[in-house]
Amino acid sequence: MSAPPYPPASDSWEGLVRLWEETDWPEGCKVEIVEGSIRVTPPAMNHHAYIASRIQSALHPDLPEEWGIHQRQSVLVPACRALLTPDVLVLPSSVLVESGTEHYVPATHAALVAEITSPSTAAQDRIEKLFAYARAGIPLYLLIDPHATGSPTIHLYGEPGDGKYRVLWAGTFGEVVPVPAPFDLALDTSGFPRP
Repeated sequence: MSAPPYPPASDSWEGLVRLWEETDWPEGCKVEIVEGSIRVTPPAMNHHAYIASRIQSALHPDLPEEWGIHQRQSVLVPACRALLTPDVLVLPSSVLVESGTEHYVPATHAALVAEITSPSTAAQDRIEKLFAYARAGIPLYLLIDPHATGSPTIHLYGEPGDGKYRVLWAGTFGEVVPVPAPFDLALDTSGFPRP
């Protein structure tokens, strides 16, 4: 379960980012700023880490050498008062050393982000992060939702504009997700575990 948001959204953006950077948070927890509040979630479950690893493996073979795939790298979306840590992030590797910050990179450099829901973050991943990533102009957002009502689902969002995405593909675990350029790959989800 995620901890209650702290501090209140009325604190300054700079103060929130500084608090996020300087606080010694519990080891293994994911700490993000979402809609102006700091949120702490527990370490990911094994099936969550497995899915992130499978996505990373699928993306890696055809990725240009100057690009990197990262897990747990934070991205800044100041327009939404957000500092998010996607489960998978693809961006030019040079951004990590040239961003001028130690702990996060501007979200505008990302080519793809993926989130895998957990019981404590499902609503955040489906709504708040969907809006923030679209607002940042990230071309592709892959939402893996093992906790969807009924059956685990997958949504691939793209073509961001006016703070919204268009659904490029929607399906369930076991199907093949067509991930468009610059990746141009078929992501096989048949091995994704159900919680």
